Amino acid sequence: MGYRTLLRDHRGLLGIAFLAMFTSSLGQSFFIGLFQAPISTHLGLSAGQFGTAYAAVTLVAGFAVLRLGPSIDWVAPRRFALVVLAALLAGILLLTAAPWWGLGLLGLGLVRFCGQGMMTHLGNTLAGREFVTLRGRALGLVSTGIMLGETALPPLMAALLVWLGWRELWWLLVAFLALFWVPLLLRGPWPKAPGKRPARGQRREGPRPFREARFWQLLPLLMILPVTMTGLFIYQARMTEDLGSSLTVYALALTGMGLAKLPGALLGGRWVDRLGPVRLARLYLLPYALALVVAIIAGGHAGVWALMVGGGLAMGAQESIATSLLVRLWGAEHLGTVRATLSAAMVFSTGIAPALLGIALDLGASFFHVLAGMLAMLVIGWALAQGVLASPEARGA
Repeated sequence: MGYRTLLRDHRGLLGIAFLAMFTSSLGQSFFIGLFQAPISTHLGLSAGQFGTAYAAVTLVAGFAVLRLGPSIDWVAPRRFALVVLAALLAGILLLTAAPWWGLGLLGLGLVRFCGQGMMTHLGNTLAGREFVTLRGRALGLVSTGIMLGETALPPLMAALLVWLGWRELWWLLVAFLALFWVPLLLRGPWPKAPGKRPARGQRREGPRPFREARFWQLLPLLMILPVTMTGLFIYQARMTEDLGSSLTVYALALTGMGLAKLPGALLGGRWVDRLGPVRLARLYLLPYALALVVAIIAGGHAGVWALMVGGGLAMGAQESIATSLLVRLWGAEHLGTVRATLSAAMVFSTGIAPALLGIALDLGASFFHVLAGMLAMLVIGWALAQGVLASPEARGA
């Protein structure tokens, strides 16, 4: 049974999860970055002040995901989606129309929390929990929603900015998404709530990942890719300068990364179903590790292309592998709780990592040293995870 059969038999549920992933684009850094200048002007903030405020609301959003994300384990998915969409709409209205910068930042925080945080959480949790034998393929298909947003929205927004202002563009995109969300909310094949809400004052049952050693052993393996790629994105100018390349080559390589994500997602999903998430977890970072080696040894244009394409292949495969691995270790009934914990950890680390990398560069480290450090972190993270990946729970024994 392949992708064609999956789409034929479950297109409704897959459509909901795919749309949730695409809608998350509104809160992703790549989309908000397109409007950084007009948003800063609207809020009366300098570029530095906007960056500080953005980091602050992102960290707050991470705490909120950690606190509220587990509710998807007992709240009906349709109600969960409706609440998140309402909060996302409120955030967009505050961000685009509020007369006071404080309300505008509240809106930005809601957009980050509901977009990047809860919409991604909804799409991945639905696909990871509702599918069993084809879980990898379902997660691979659903993850292409984010890829579509990353590929299509930047050039589309740039073209439409010729005729429309930035506020009107946000409202137009909201209206476009409503054309799909309203029918799905009214008649979509939504699954029922997977569990019961804990009684008031009752201690919540289920795993507490931050208190488990195996979660901390697994965390570096799953975080190394988003953390290091965030550093490459933010310090692209310094990277291309030190490697002897150019920003033009980097921009072209970004397109290559976007194209590489698609086979990474679809092949990764297929291989998860065939080989299992444990075996794939040991191998999926290999393209990125080889890319780091090429960049360190060769540098130049080849190094930049290797980093983007190798990173794209691994990033495309990571979500289906990571979510399937969480299900294997903690069970589908607790996926919302564990995924929320992982998402919060990633938000915290990707918020702090650029600052640490900036300090290293300010102290005189070249980007070749930075890349060598990233490779060392990858190897250490891989080694730390081997004990968990070899455990009876991971092997399904």
